[in-house]
Amino acid sequence: MDIGRKDSGEKLVELYKRWFDIIPADTPERLEQSYRLRYQVYCVETGFEDKAAFPDGLERDGYDERSVSSLLVHRPSGSVAGTVRLILPDPSAGDAPGLPATRVSADLRALVPNELPPTSTAEISRFSISKQFRKRREDGLLPAIYENSGQPGDQRVIPHITLGLMQAILRMSIENDITHLCIMVEPALDRLIRRLGIHFTPIGDLVDYHGRRRAHYCENVSLAADIYRRRPEIWDVLTDGGALWPKPL
Repeated sequence: MDIGRKDSGEKLVELYKRWFDIIPADTPERLEQSYRLRYQVYCVETGFEDKAAFPDGLERDGYDERSVSSLLVHRPSGSVAGTVRLILPDPSAGDAPGLPATRVSADLRALVPNELPPTSTAEISRFSISKQFRKRREDGLLPAIYENSGQPGDQRVIPHITLGLMQAILRMSIENDITHLCIMVEPALDRLIRRLGIHFTPIGDLVDYHGRRRAHYCENVSLAADIYRRRPEIWDVLTDGGALWPKPL
C-alpha cells in the first residue's frame, strides 16, 4: 500500500494533521519526554549508549545545551510517537559549524565552509521513534500506524510518522535561520527517507558512529524543491500545506 496515496479524496496533509501534532520540546517537562524516549531507543533498544550512564532513564549529552528539540505526538492517545533534535552551530568554532558530524567525517570537514556555511549549518540528531509506533516491513524498520474503519479488510495506512519528524526539522531550521543540514545516517533510515522522495547528498564511506553510518548533507531550499518535484504530496506534509515553505516556481 502506498503511504503517499490519498484516501476518499482526503489530502495526505489533512489526514496527517488529524493524527499528529508537532510541538517544540521547550519546557522541562517536554524535554524530559524527549530524553526518556531517546534513552529507550539509544540505550535500551540499540545499545548505542551505555544505560549505566543514565540511571534516571533520561539520555542526554553536552550538545543539548545548544540544541532545539521537537516532539511528535499522536493526537488520539496523547502518546509521544517520536522526537528529534537539531544541534545548532557553535559560534566559537570559527570557520566550521562545530558539529559532531563534522568532527567524525573528514569528508564533511572538507566541505566547510564553502558548502556548509559555519553560522547556518545544523546537524539532525537523535532521530527517535517510539517502539509502539514501529512495524517491521520487508526491508527494515518502517514506522507506521494503521486506521481501521471497522469494516472487514478495510485497513489503511496512516501517513508515515517519519514525515512528522522531518517537518519538525524544517520548522526548527526556519525558526533558527538554518540554511544547511548534515546528518550521520544509518543505511536503513537513508533507504526509508529516500522512499519518501527525501534525498540528502551522501559523502564518504560508512563509519562506526552509533552503529554504521554515512555522512549526508543538504541545502534546504534545494532539498525542498527536489522533494516537490519527486513527491508533491510529501512536500505538502513537510511544509504543512505550504505554510512553512513557499511552493517552488
